[in-house]
Amino acid sequence: MKVVRSFTIVALGATILLSLGCQEQINYLKARSELNKGVTSFAAANYQAAAIQFGTAMELDPELTAAKAYQAYAYMNQYIPGAEFPENREIAQQAIDGFQGVLDTDPSNMLAVSSLASLYFNMKEFETAEEWHNKRIELAMAMTPPDPGAAESYYTIGVIKWTESYEPRMAARAEMEMEPGAPGPLTDEDRRREIAETAVPAINEGLDALQNALDINPDYADAMIYLNLLERERADFAESAEEYEAHTEKANVWVEQALATKRRLAEESTTNQFAPEE
Repeated sequence: MKVVRSFTIVALGATILLSLGCQEQINYLKARSELNKGVTSFAAANYQAAAIQFGTAMELDPELTAAKAYQAYAYMNQYIPGAEFPENREIAQQAIDGFQGVLDTDPSNMLAVSSLASLYFNMKEFETAEEWHNKRIELAMAMTPPDPGAAESYYTIGVIKWTESYEPRMAARAEMEMEPGAPGPLTDEDRRREIAETAVPAINEGLDALQNALDINPDYADAMIYLNLLERERADFAESAEEYEAHTEKANVWVEQALATKRRLAEESTTNQFAPEE
């Protein structure tokens, strides 16, 4: 009798384990199904539905790390740059939390790092954006061969540095009653030097970053445009008319080079488009 009862207990335990295994398998399959639904919704630009479906996939299978990254990306695509209403900021925070969760288990995940860099830039949190772009550069340059995405991050850092200089410089021009397009440098010498203490280092960092972008991608016309803009920023902090003209001339050269590059790339694209197939 004891033998029978022991056998019954063992059999019951085996049944429970088997049942549990089946449920896990069912959850596994459902999770992949929800993941696929999310990908379909994302491809159709239905980001709200995609975020829900990726979330369901994670609930069914917490080990499905791809769903976590995809959900964060779906939240990111719902964020509206420049809109400051609370719901929009909440969506941005959900994306940030999701990408941070990905990096907790995969610190070198390029998608998460690149997305955080882009998101913080769009939120105009430039200091944090610059940190993430530097992280992206670090990861990209460690690859073999280096990931060309590093050029984009160098370019964005250049844009950030231009912003750091442009806004206080234009405010100073208004204070000095200088028209936006009037020749420089800034007429109030003391005020010019005061602003230059922080603006000029930012300008130099931006010039270096944009040159790094061109070292990676010599045809990066947008980087040339911002090299032009930063040289014009630097010109307004010049100590003499001669120095002002020298920076302005450098800016003009970058404009010409950017336009020539864009024309050449457009011509090459047209030629390739109509080239006969071999």
